[in-house]
Amino acid sequence: MIEQSAVLGVVSVALGMVLSPGPNMMYLVSRSAGQGRSAGIVSLAGVAAGFLVYLVAANLGLAVLFAAAPGLLTAIRIAGAAYLLWLAWRTLRPGGASVFTAGHVPPESPRRLFTMGLLTNLLNPKIAILYVSVIPQFIELDRGDVLLQGIALGGVQIAVALLVNLAIVLAAGGLAAFLSARPAWLRAQRLAMGSLLAVLAVTLAVT
Repeated sequence: MIEQSAVLGVVSVALGMVLSPGPNMMYLVSRSAGQGRSAGIVSLAGVAAGFLVYLVAANLGLAVLFAAAPGLLTAIRIAGAAYLLWLAWRTLRPGGASVFTAGHVPPESPRRLFTMGLLTNLLNPKIAILYVSVIPQFIELDRGDVLLQGIALGGVQIAVALLVNLAIVLAAGGLAAFLSARPAWLRAQRLAMGSLLAVLAVTLAVT
């Protein structure tokens, strides 16, 4: 039902988004570095719940919308490419801070950690636009049920995001200390992620 190129496209976009500095990464890094890995994992569970909310809400609405107005896919594709390009600039612009410079945070209860992870993701404009403007451009109306395609592609994005974020949570403490002593490595991280987002933006725009 879904072409391999669509899956690979979502994987590429998901990697570029999850590896670029944003509210989710900053929250998970700060909690993991400041309160330990267990706090980071609980926070990540909240982030995962936020992804599921977006997955269901966005696809139920998009299935009806695209069936009524297929031409909207072109507008959504352009909007998604523009957003990725803007995100690339924010990552690459001079003076930008790396997410791995997170400082100390006061400890919180597991319930609050989960809730804050959920709210951080639900209020993250990057994730909202990802589900509304980026992932839908990989949906093909002649490949079967739009709703199932959207859920499957969204599931791919969630799997990529959770695996990468889990790795970040487990390594946050040591990685933050390592990179904070090496400014050149921080710049290299920003350059690599910003460049990847820019390439993805151009690819979406011309496809």
